Amino acid sequence: MSNLNKRIITSALLLLIISISLFYNKYVWLFFIIIVSLILFIEFNNLTRKIWIKQKNTIAIVNTSSLLFLVILVLICYDIYNKPPIGLVFILLICIFSDTGGYIIGNLVGGKKLTKISPKKTISGSIGSFIFSLIPLLIFWYYYKQTNDSNFYTRNFSSLIPVSLFLCLICQLGDLFISYFKRMAKVNDTGSILPGHGGLLDRIDGVIFVIPAAYIMDKIFF
Repeated sequence: MSNLNKRIITSALLLLIISISLFYNKYVWLFFIIIVSLILFIEFNNLTRKIWIKQKNTIAIVNTSSLLFLVILVLICYDIYNKPPIGLVFILLICIFSDTGGYIIGNLVGGKKLTKISPKKTISGSIGSFIFSLIPLLIFWYYYKQTNDSNFYTRNFSSLIPVSLFLCLICQLGDLFISYFKRMAKVNDTGSILPGHGGLLDRIDGVIFVIPAAYIMDKIFF
């Protein structure tokens, strides 16, 4: 099985697990996001220990900051449960399509590297991410058009285009942020729990930044 197929299957399974947890009840959802956060903390902690060997104070400061961020992320994800869950699915689809688009276009087109932080990323891949991030918007628009539902996604289709592109940008920046730490730690992956992706942090490095960004945008603009 090719690496691309592994990535697609893993992404689909992750989305399925997330959807089941989200739609079942709030306690299952809370348990799920706590477990995910613990795995993310462990993987990030492993990176920091490789970067700042014997620098216990630095490791403590960085890990305390990451733990605080993950606690905030858990609270945000739990608060999202009180809203229509389709919003979170929409956000996750943007991230998944952004990642998939960057991978596909980057490998097919290639070209100039985007940054030294992540040598495998190209400018063409970044553009592909932006283009693919609009696909979930088209899917939702078509669905609500077919059901004649005057939903938020239908009424505000044009306004959601810049939102989708902005969240795609945050997703890519989050990916680069974690890539920077992996580069300093001199490792390719944060773990090996997910086939085709590596660690859980490798797969959702953009998602963990997109969710807070989308949450803040919703509070301010919507």
